[in-house]
Amino acid sequence: MNNCSVNNLLDLSKTIAKELFDDVIFPWEVLPNIKEFIIKLGAVLDQNKFDNPQENVWIAKTANRYDTAYLSGPCIIDEGAEVRHCAFIRGSVIIGKNAVVGNSTELKNCLLFDNVQVPHYNYVGDSVLGYKAHLGAGAITSNVKSDKTLVTVKQSETNTVLQTELRKFGAVIGDNTEVGCNTVLCPGTIIGRECIIYPQSRVRGVVNARSIYKDPEHIIKRQ
Repeated sequence: MNNCSVNNLLDLSKTIAKELFDDVIFPWEVLPNIKEFIIKLGAVLDQNKFDNPQENVWIAKTANRYDTAYLSGPCIIDEGAEVRHCAFIRGSVIIGKNAVVGNSTELKNCLLFDNVQVPHYNYVGDSVLGYKAHLGAGAITSNVKSDKTLVTVKQSETNTVLQTELRKFGAVIGDNTEVGCNTVLCPGTIIGRECIIYPQSRVRGVVNARSIYKDPEHIIKRQ
């Protein structure tokens, strides 16, 4: 399951939350700790670079937050990020440098690395999106199983299952991955670096790095 490890999915130099991943093997292990980490980090952020307009909310002075966007702490919006009209930030969220959070996009307990784009009608909950990951319009992470049991990570190639011990866990998306419009990422989805996910896909389990994914029967390696 090394293709699910932090080092194989994420460039930790591309997030203000690098220290959150200390002593962690799999990215989803950080999800229960995001809230506390933000509160501690926010308290030591440079006041010359970050405003603190409300309790446990820190917004970089170079970020662009539309007046109609709703922010609930704790959250950090890093330098150069843009939070657009009617975005809904529900708390325990870090939005990376130069990231884009768009119209009616909802974020909850998640990490967006630098240059992530979730620009149109997206839901990202209990998830980690790596550097330059992009969700097409309407693409979402589904973070709770229908039967409410704990989320597992399944890899069909090796017929192995990892127990996450989490009831809420959406997806981990590796660096530079493109997810097509209206795609649903089922709970416990892991997508490797530099993948392309076809629009309107339903993805579950593990998609290896540099794959082009149409459905479970049609996955090819990028050239």
